[in-house]
Amino acid sequence: MPSSTVENYLKAILLAEEKRPSHRLVTMGQIAASLEVAPGTVTSMVKSLEKDGLLTYEPYSGVRLTADGRHTAVHVLRRHRLIELFLVETLGLDWSEVHEEAERLEHAMSDKLIDRIDVLLGYPSVDPHGDPIPDEAGRFREAELISLLECPPGDAFRIARVSDQGEAFLRFVDRHGLRPGSQIAVEQRDPSADAVTVRPERQPEVTIGGEAAAKLWVERPRVKEQV
Repeated sequence: MPSSTVENYLKAILLAEEKRPSHRLVTMGQIAASLEVAPGTVTSMVKSLEKDGLLTYEPYSGVRLTADGRHTAVHVLRRHRLIELFLVETLGLDWSEVHEEAERLEHAMSDKLIDRIDVLLGYPSVDPHGDPIPDEAGRFREAELISLLECPPGDAFRIARVSDQGEAFLRFVDRHGLRPGSQIAVEQRDPSADAVTVRPERQPEVTIGGEAAAKLWVERPRVKEQV
């Protein structure tokens, strides 16, 4: 079994790959910032992971996961996101405090226990923040999401994902009714002020900056079928 350190590296690289075009490599700086370690430490670990066949490393450019590396990373990510949902839905923890708990538990829980949690929760496809949970085969649910920053005014949307899991940001989202599942109307976009004004359902309208809006991902509300 990979060590917790190896799992953390592979998961960090996977998450960084998701945010980049497929042809771009993940840099040493990105990994170091994500794991809060020195760049020299990253380089040493990356070389070790390459020897184990978990990634490919191009000096001065970056890394890319191999098929084996991605398989392990997705496995760890599945554990992490199922644990987050379990802590919220079953144990009643606030969604702003489960990330760090899941970071610790993802290395300690057995696959058997994780599979039981999956069954208990009804095979969920997303975690409390709207992040997709891969299934047992490593497949993700595909969803067409756009950033709130790109939404046209006058349209209605549903918050589907919050990409910043910092406690302060999640509490801000909660306070203004912008959690995943919330229905919103985009009232105004002001590119000159780098701001978006939205009206959440049953909440006063709120204006948020572009940086915050870029962390909220939305989809069109589902249309109910006529019976």
